[in-house]
Amino acid sequence: MSLYTAVATATGRDGRAFSTDGKLDVGLALQKELGGTGDGTNPEQLFAAGYAACFATSMQLVAQQRKVDVSGMSVTAEVGLVPNGTGGFKLEVSLRTKLPESLPRDAGRELIEATHQVCPYSNATRGNIPVDLLAE
Repeated sequence: MSLYTAVATATGRDGRAFSTDGKLDVGLALQKELGGTGDGTNPEQLFAAGYAACFATSMQLVAQQRKVDVSGMSVTAEVGLVPNGTGGFKLEVSLRTKLPESLPRDAGRELIEATHQVCPYSNATRGNIPVDLLAE
């Protein structure tokens, strides 16, 4: 049984995306790099924002369970759109986690790896999209 279900509709890269509850309503535009105007957001930006937020929240959960203070941490997701070699496209992701300076490097790396096992986005993409985990 699902704890929560988000429902959104989109009309394409040059259109609009909106959620049924009205909390999300954004104009979409094809990126300039792909020949568009770039005047709106795009699916890769939305995916990056969602993955970064989900990973950060998952890290807070894992850190709390381990009694580790991660106050001030942040996650930046970079989502690349690359040709797949057969006429289509695929995604690649880099997650850059900025950890508190007080956290030892080895402990931070272990926390990032543990978070990658908990995060719903990581679990959904594992084996489908290369995800590079970086600590800053």
